[in-house]
Amino acid sequence: MNLNRIPNLVCMSSLLILMTGAVAMRAQSGSSAPASPADKHFVTEALRGGMAEVALGRLAAEKGNSDDVKQFGQKMVEDHTQLGDQMKGVAEQIGVTPPTVLPAAGLALEAKLKALSGDAFDKAYIRAMFKNHESDLAAFNEEVTAGKSAAVTGAAAQGAKVVQEHLSMIRKIAEMHHVDLNAQTAQSDSGAL
Repeated sequence: MNLNRIPNLVCMSSLLILMTGAVAMRAQSGSSAPASPADKHFVTEALRGGMAEVALGRLAAEKGNSDDVKQFGQKMVEDHTQLGDQMKGVAEQIGVTPPTVLPAAGLALEAKLKALSGDAFDKAYIRAMFKNHESDLAAFNEEVTAGKSAAVTGAAAQGAKVVQEHLSMIRKIAEMHHVDLNAQTAQSDSGAL
């Protein structure tokens, strides 16, 4: 390693840490604009969508035909539970009451998936996860750019990274299962944003 580059790397790392801390302090201090109705709607819908992802993830972990679908389902439970917990904190900050019931679309998809088994279950779940995460990523990115509340946009930015990771994972799983994600399906989503 070039020893002359070490001071530059330390300086850049320190600057990044300071910038991250400043953004976090701004979000915590309330120095940002108050949450707009659109911010509040985003938080509510993100919480609803996350609840659906957890319920469907549990179903996939239990009912999936292949190990990769089961593992992805379990990852949805873990990651969306964590995101939901973080988003509940943001909801509290901006005066939003977290939803407690799955959205109707999520319940409908859950019922549809419960009626399937084997490869048919895996393929339907893969298509639904792709569709939901693609839609969710667009909504999270929109909130990052258009949101008014620093707390909400910060949570949206963090969530977008996780959703992007899930989208990449489900694309790979779809490829392994020969699922055409571009095909028109009659799938209803699970309450995605």
